[in-house]
Amino acid sequence: MHVLTLTTNADAPFMTEQMRALERRGVSFSTLPVSGEGDSGKTRSPTDYLKYFPEVIAEAGNGYDLVHAHYGLTAPMALAQVRKPVVLSLWGSDLYGPVGPVSRTCAPLCDEVVVMSEEMRETLDHDCRVIPDGVDLEKFQPAPQDEAREAVGWDSDEYHVLFPYLPEREVKNYPRARRIVNAVNGLVDRPVRLQTVYGVDHDTVPDYMNAADALLLTSHSEGSPNSVKEALACNLPVVSVDVGDVSERLEGVDPSLVSEDDEELIEGLREVLESGERSNGREAAREVSVERTADRLHSLYERVASGGR
Repeated sequence: MHVLTLTTNADAPFMTEQMRALERRGVSFSTLPVSGEGDSGKTRSPTDYLKYFPEVIAEAGNGYDLVHAHYGLTAPMALAQVRKPVVLSLWGSDLYGPVGPVSRTCAPLCDEVVVMSEEMRETLDHDCRVIPDGVDLEKFQPAPQDEAREAVGWDSDEYHVLFPYLPEREVKNYPRARRIVNAVNGLVDRPVRLQTVYGVDHDTVPDYMNAADALLLTSHSEGSPNSVKEALACNLPVVSVDVGDVSERLEGVDPSLVSEDDEELIEGLREVLESGERSNGREAAREVSVERTADRLHSLYERVASGGR
């Protein structure tokens, strides 16, 4: 099976890991990204997307079994070619943010739609498949904290709270994370440092997960945040607002906390830091391993490809 992948971010780790897992099942991919600047908080111009239409139409004629559009903004281009069936994967911000109307308009026209959580399915209000992106359990696994801190250069005499996002990304709500950590700083016996980690090689992310004392998620909206699943795989406690599928992922995981209340988030983070314990999250992460989610997506591919457009 040969799949044409359309994407706004060809380097998205969760997408590329998923594709590698599918390649082990006999699927081959060609990736056609939207040209122009789209990373690090920058946005592409309408012209970049207009130029993308003829590129997709021309490439789709090169013997593919289906077209997989990742992110809602690539859906119109995928549908513009009429020869091959279309699978659309929505990531979260393309449903909850300003791109939402594009995603909702295109979803009924696609042969299959994949979303990351039950919350997204309810928001979309259209027949779709819930298949969260998986985590690589070989790459993300527990390791000694002192070795990880040495690898990333963090002080062993401080508490380290991981915020693995660009602070300028408004949807991630960095100011709320900053307020929570500042409040906790006055309640514990050691300095608490909020570590913003972004733009690093994805192979080094497990070091940061194992070096941290907790992951803090304060986003306005999410689909199925990979940082939470990666933290689970490393037994890193998570303190999070109730977005996406976080409550489902953290069910039975201890220590961890999901709440919408700032006082509860502050107290929960304080307790996690002072306990010094790792979580039992790795067992929960097995439910969303990249191999398990790839099996589900492979079955969907076979069904779509056999049915045609």
